[in-house]
Amino acid sequence: MYNKVILVGNLTRDIELRYSQGGMGIANTGLATSRKFTVNGEKREEVCFVDITFFARSAEIANQYLRKGSKILVEGRLNFDQWVDQNGQKRSKHTVVVETMQMLDSKNSAAAPSDEYPVQQNQPNQSYQQPSYQQPSYQQQPQSYQKPSAQKQMPSNSSIPEIDIDEDEIPF
Repeated sequence: MYNKVILVGNLTRDIELRYSQGGMGIANTGLATSRKFTVNGEKREEVCFVDITFFARSAEIANQYLRKGSKILVEGRLNFDQWVDQNGQKRSKHTVVVETMQMLDSKNSAAAPSDEYPVQQNQPNQSYQQPSYQQPSYQQQPQSYQKPSAQKQMPSNSSIPEIDIDEDEIPF
């Protein structure tokens, strides 16, 4: 199955940061996206409000650099939350669990607009490890190596099979 959401919008409220018992950061906020369209010559705008959740280091980064009104692009997955409210009623809503974010304006942040922050989905009590870069090993070519010739040979017409396809059979 494929579960991918990409949204661009403005935060509707400041980040609410808390920590799990294992010490992992969890940040919640809302995102407003809009769509402009025309109906019978009349311009309209439709706004969609979505709750989003950041985990681990990205929750701390979001809390540090983002404020209400910040414009961001988020990539993530759709999640269905269910709970029982104080009155005993079953409640549910869809949220987006952020996997990658990109800050699109720098007026309220110290980061450049093109900074992208991938999200590490760490489990509690696990530390983030910086990926290590391993230098590729290069070996000398054997002495018998010859450069390919600049002139490429085209196959002869007799070796190319003829295919009879009707235009109605082409799907595009």
